[in-house]
Formats: sequence, structure tokens, C-alpha cells
Amino acid sequence: MKESRNSFSGSLGFVLASAGSAVGLGNIWRFPYLAARDGGGLFLLLYILLAVTFGFTLLITEVAIGRRSRQGPLTAYKFFHKKWAFIGILSFIVPYIIYPYYCVIGGWVLKYLTTYATFNAAEPVADGYFSNFISDQWSPLIYMAVFAVLCFYVVYRGVEKGIERYSRIIMPILLLMVVAICLYSLTISHTDANGVTRTGLQGAAVYFIPNFDGITVKKFMMIALDATGQLFYSLSIAMGIMVTYGSYMKRSVNLGKAVDRIEIFDTSIAILAGMMIIPAVYVFMGTEGMGAGPGLMFVALPKVFDSLGSFGPIFGLVFFLTVTFAALTSAVSILEATVASFMDKFHWSRRKAVITMSATGFVWSVIVCLGYNIFYFEYTLPNGAVAQILDIFDYISNNVLMPFLAICTCIMIGWVVKPRLLIGEIRMNGYKFHRKKLYIIMLRYVVPVLLTILLISATGIF
Repeated sequence: MKESRNSFSGSLGFVLASAGSAVGLGNIWRFPYLAARDGGGLFLLLYILLAVTFGFTLLITEVAIGRRSRQGPLTAYKFFHKKWAFIGILSFIVPYIIYPYYCVIGGWVLKYLTTYATFNAAEPVADGYFSNFISDQWSPLIYMAVFAVLCFYVVYRGVEKGIERYSRIIMPILLLMVVAICLYSLTISHTDANGVTRTGLQGAAVYFIPNFDGITVKKFMMIALDATGQLFYSLSIAMGIMVTYGSYMKRSVNLGKAVDRIEIFDTSIAILAGMMIIPAVYVFMGTEGMGAGPGLMFVALPKVFDSLGSFGPIFGLVFFLTVTFAALTSAVSILEATVASFMDKFHWSRRKAVITMSATGFVWSVIVCLGYNIFYFEYTLPNGAVAQILDIFDYISNNVLMPFLAICTCIMIGWVVKPRLLIGEIRMNGYKFHRKKLYIIMLRYVVPVLLTILLISATGIF
């Protein structure tokens, strides 16, 4: 172990930084639109069940791998078994692919934040506003660059002075803003042109109460697969991030308790994110508005804010400020995973690693931005979706590499290295591992099977 290795100051620093990574666009943007599309309460029920089994298994495994090896993801897996070192390469490639397009989406969020902060709340309501913005040549590049500079600064500052200090300030503010917006969403009501009145509480009922109408076995499986895929986003697993953060965890910290807290914090934020968005969209746009898909945040929500009258611009400003904080905490963790990998593999200084990873990531971000104008093309993915450059990056990383990486991790730890090695790491400092038997069953059998189905589904076979 390198004594000079950066580390979090303690359990709270690790939990806040890890939760900051987990609470990103995956929770604030992706979770609500999937929940809205997949029947609200049914998706939510499946997600919670999977989070405490499937998600917990992968999360605690990756953190334990990091702390046991005291290395970044590129070299951590080789520490356990030389023949499985390729998993480390995959766990470097995944965040390296994700970071460029994450910065692009972060730039989009900054654009909307700036629009509301400069009292131009009426602009995003116009039809075509979002598509016109992302297809513009220079504006998305500028906002992306600002977002990337913010990420660079935090990671350059290091683990304790940068990532941890930033997370200690941002996460409590983020939580307060999310809760405040949730409470407000539950109190609103609206009567449409047909005289139908809908309330926030009715929207919450749609979100929380499972609806089994029209549910077939195939549709149920697709909802379960959506919930499984969402866990990768929500818990930052199979991205090398939790291995990295685990490597910064001090031996004196109770690893099991810290992971329990991350799981609770992240799942709570995911549920609150749905409460923040779905009731408001339901009130003003009904169930049709809830089917807006990925455009829910950038297209549907500004129309909701506009319907709130004089309070709308304030609501929009607070919302996009919340999303900006969430996007930054996640982007910082993604960049840190690549930086830690190069520092451990090539013994680079943090300065050299951050500059190199940020610079190459910026080049790819520019290409992704230009994918909506100069480099625009349409490509049909194996699952039938029509994609541009950003969508292709997202598909390769999230639909192919992440499930495959997680399957390999389960096989290596579950069957080759054997679970007892990590269980010993998890039990350090007196943690009573009550889910030990469940953990072994999930690691060896259930998770690999689920992920194999998820990987096959990405090909469009079913």
C-alpha cells in the first residue's frame, strides 16, 4: 500500500463523495422519465427490490475491491488475479467513454440554468428551443467548456481538498433543494381547458401506487430490465468509480456501514427525484406529458414551470440549479476514476493525470457536440433506436460494456477468487454482515443471469 495515497478524511467524507457520484443525472433526469414511462409504482417497487439485492451486491463488491487493493480500477483487478486484469481495462474505458458526453449534457443543464437566472424563462417554453440549441455550432461548445473547467478544478484540487470538500458543501444543499421542490410539487393543482382538475397528490399516487393494467409477462420483464439498467446510473456501479473511491477509504472506516448509508441516501434521492418531477408534470400535462421520455427535463418541464405563473421562473431556477449540482458531483467522480487509473498504472502526478484526462476528454466532448450539426448522421442501433454520436457512446458504455464488466466481476470474485476474501474486508471494524448469504447467492448466480439477459436485450433480440 502506498502511504502517500490520497484518502477521504473519514466515513462522512467517503459517504458524501460517493453519494454525490451516485446522485447525478441518472437520478434527477433518467429515473423520473423511466418511472413515468414504466407505470410509476410498479417501476418504483421493482427498483427498490433490486437496489437492496442486485445493486447492493455490486456496490459493496466494488468498494471492497478498491479498499483491499488500494488501487484505481485500471490496476485493482490485476491485484486479485493477473488473468482477470482485462476487467481493469474495461473499468477504465467505461468512464473514459462516459465523461465526454456527460460534460455535453452538463453543458445543456448549464444553458437552462443560465436562461432562468437571466430572467428569460419564457424562451425554453417555445417549441424547438432545445433542438435548436443543441444543433447550434458554438453555444453548446461554450457551455460544455464551462462545465468541463468546473470538473477539472475540483479533481485537480485532489481527494480531500477537492472532491470531499466540494461534496460536503454541495450534497446538503442539493438534498434541501430536492425536498423543497418535492413538497411544492405535492401542493399544486391545475384545471385544464376541458375542466379537469388534477392535483400534485394525484400525481404522487400515480407515481407510488403500482398499476398492473395491461401488464404482460414481456412488459413486466422490460420494466424489470429498465430498473436493473437504472441501477448502473443511480449507484455509479460498473464505471470504476466505486473502486476508485473505495481505494481512498481509510482502513479504520466501517466499510459495510458506509455502503449501507450510500444505498439509503441514493435510493431516497432517486425516489425524491421522481416526486419532484412526476406530480408536477402530471398536474399540467396529464399522463400524456409523463410519456415525454428523455425530453422530460429539457422539453416538458419548462412548459410545466411556465404554467406555474409568476412562481414558475423561480421554480425553474431552483430546479436547474439542483440538477447542475447533481451533474457536477457525478462528472467529477467519472473524471476521478480515469485520473486515479493513470496515477496508479503509470505513477503519474495528479497534475499530469488530470490535465491529460481532461484534455483528451474535452476533445471527445467537442466531437459529441458537433454530432448535432457538422458531424450529424443517423445510425440505427441493434436495439432499433436511431442514434447520433452521443447516443452511440451511451449505448456502448451503458448497454454493452457496463453489464459485461459487471458479469466478469461477479465471476472473478464469486468463482475464481472466492467471496470470502472480500467478505473479510467488509467485516472489518465490527460490521455484522447480515446479508452475507444473500450476497453470495446474488454474486454467484442471480446478478450474472440478470445482467446476461440485460446484455442480450441490448442487441434487440427481444
